[in-house]
Amino acid sequence: MPKSKYETIYKDLKQKIEGEEFTYQDLLPSEHVLVQTYGCSRNTVRRAISRLVTDGYVQTLQGKGVRNIFRPVEQTSFTLGGIESFRESAKRNHQEGRTEVLCFLEITADTKIARRTDFPVGSELYYLQRLHYLDGKPLIINHNYFLKSAVPGLTREIAEGSIYDYLENTLHMTIVNSRRVMTVEKITQIDEKYLHLDANDYNCMAVVSSHTYNSDGVMFEFTQSRHRPDYFRFQDNAVRR
Repeated sequence: MPKSKYETIYKDLKQKIEGEEFTYQDLLPSEHVLVQTYGCSRNTVRRAISRLVTDGYVQTLQGKGVRNIFRPVEQTSFTLGGIESFRESAKRNHQEGRTEVLCFLEITADTKIARRTDFPVGSELYYLQRLHYLDGKPLIINHNYFLKSAVPGLTREIAEGSIYDYLENTLHMTIVNSRRVMTVEKITQIDEKYLHLDANDYNCMAVVSSHTYNSDGVMFEFTQSRHRPDYFRFQDNAVRR
């Protein structure tokens, strides 16, 4: 299924805001101008703007328009974002990203894996361990489980690039939502080895577990991301409803 028009507009405006084409406190182009620019309906523009409001990028002002309230943050850390690929995250954090595939297996979910991932027992899965580098530093280990029936043809080469790019642009999957839980957990021997952690300095790390669904309501991915604690930051833009 192709991406929806509003999502394309949302991503384009978000990129322009983050790239400071619209500076802090500037008003975005009027709704009429956006409709003409993107060749879409007013409802489509309003849906894209609504998502920018929810994500904390803009604020709607009655009778005035839509104001940019995004302020770039100078940082040396990695800020967790929304549903995005590692490459997209690296770009948003203004860092150079590289991925190394440590393990690529085809497995069948047993009771232990089913309990960990919520995939039913007997599900055919891809299991990957991937080490993500930012500006040359190994900062994140991902343990990925993908449902084979939803992600056919996945390869090690694709996993070294961008799996989400493959899902969206080759398989034409629409990724809808992700349920995430953040915890602080003891570091493991794998964490120490690949993230160059000294247990004497760090005995815990930030762990983000996510269940991600497509537009058919199918959970196609479970991922546990393990982050170096000195390069991790969570930032949320909350909206009171």
